[in-house]
Amino acid sequence: MPENNQPFSLPADYLDRGKALAWAFYDWANSTFATTVMAGFFPVFFKQYWSADVAASTSSFWLGMANSLPSLVIMLLSPPLGAIADRGSAKKRLLLFFTLLGILATAALYGVARGQWPLACLLYGVGVIGFSGATAFYDALIVVVAGERKLDIVSALGFALGYLGGGLLFAVNVLMTLYPQAFGLPDTATAVRLSFLMVAVWWAVFSLPLLLYVPEPPNPERMGGRAAVRAGLLQLRQTLADIRRLRVVGLFLLAYWLYIDGVDTIVRMAVDYGLALGFAADDLIVALLITQFVGFPAAIVFGKLGERWGARQGIFIGIGAYTLITLCGYFISKPWHFYALAIAIGLVQGGIQSLSRSFYARLIPAEKSGEFFGFYNMLGKFAAVIGPLLMGWVSLMTGSPRASILSLLLLFIGGALLLARVDEEEGRRMGRTL
Repeated sequence: MPENNQPFSLPADYLDRGKALAWAFYDWANSTFATTVMAGFFPVFFKQYWSADVAASTSSFWLGMANSLPSLVIMLLSPPLGAIADRGSAKKRLLLFFTLLGILATAALYGVARGQWPLACLLYGVGVIGFSGATAFYDALIVVVAGERKLDIVSALGFALGYLGGGLLFAVNVLMTLYPQAFGLPDTATAVRLSFLMVAVWWAVFSLPLLLYVPEPPNPERMGGRAAVRAGLLQLRQTLADIRRLRVVGLFLLAYWLYIDGVDTIVRMAVDYGLALGFAADDLIVALLITQFVGFPAAIVFGKLGERWGARQGIFIGIGAYTLITLCGYFISKPWHFYALAIAIGLVQGGIQSLSRSFYARLIPAEKSGEFFGFYNMLGKFAAVIGPLLMGWVSLMTGSPRASILSLLLLFIGGALLLARVDEEEGRRMGRTL
């Protein structure tokens, strides 16, 4: 550990296995929201239950809005909150706040009655804010548990556990909806509503290891209350200047903004896209389940790949795969096509996310991780503002959901072109001068 008067940093090969596992278990905890709620049941239940009497194109638009507007809120809040968290050593407290916000909103979905789609949108939006806000501070805590050379594998461990944990609960939830009587439930609708409640409980219980065992990054200049707010906002202005000076960080953030837009949009809109093409909801849910269990070992493989070949090369592989997935998505017409794409997505989704996180962590000063990851999360969520709206708008304008998915090619290609200009070594050198 550094001396009190030195910037926080860890030896390159440092790895506290216990703390790293506790940190990674937060992915196990909150990925159930991303899987069961965001990607799985909410889009289907929104169309078939809460907004059953609303036109399909209209419900798709409001689903896009329910994803985009909360992302806009997080986009605006993440950088200032990250700066305040750095100066006030409040990363874990803010993570707890947003986690509780997400848990309570998710649990409340259980009580939303048929036809109450505006209330469903509101609670879902609050849940997305809680999920996304907490993720920014969770990401920032990776600098406490691993040194530079171990970032790829620790980040991959988080995503792998997220796929496994999210997949296990999702599998139970799917069985509940397929065979509700076997679980003592009267119907499928009750099973789906109960699934939202189970996600909230799972998220709460498995957040405890991180909250109990992962420390706040040491800060010898820690401030409290109003002083932390004032100092944090001043630091925010300084970091904006730093990012302008750190050309490599700025380039990577722009590249990330584009390609992660395509990734997040596919995650959030895949079920809605499949429904619009006429696939059965059960087929789409099974495809999501396939993605989860393929993603578990694939994320670990990508972490090893990042250690051997470098994180940037791994991200390029992921972008190339998503470009092919998007093209194939235009032509799908049978359920097995959707299953094949689900396998392909599972092979690369966790990898591109985990390597992006670890690659970025190398480019930034560890003592400002909260704020820098605030910008990282901001651009990720700003991308999620554009992606679902873009698909929804193209679908409305053309009347063709197939045309809408091709719009994502612009995002993957643009992200790859910018990433090609990112010099990792230059970024590390510049980051140490701040």
